[in-house]
Amino acid sequence: MCRSIKTLRRNDEPASDDEVRAAALQFVRKISGYRQPSRANAPAFDQAVDDVALAARALLDSLNTPTPAR
Repeated sequence: MCRSIKTLRRNDEPASDDEVRAAALQFVRKISGYRQPSRANAPAFDQAVDDVALAARALLDSLNTPTPAR
């Protein structure tokens, strides 16, 4: 697990698109082993970041968070 990826599911405010994309970028960097891919690998790397960000946003949007106790 990437220690620099923070929890994006919060009750106080939803994660911004920038936060989701940054987490996706960190994840793809971690699993690919590249901080910056070569030009030949950049399209695949960028597509992976887009795909992970889309999946993360879908997950966050579909989670049911418990309502605060009264």
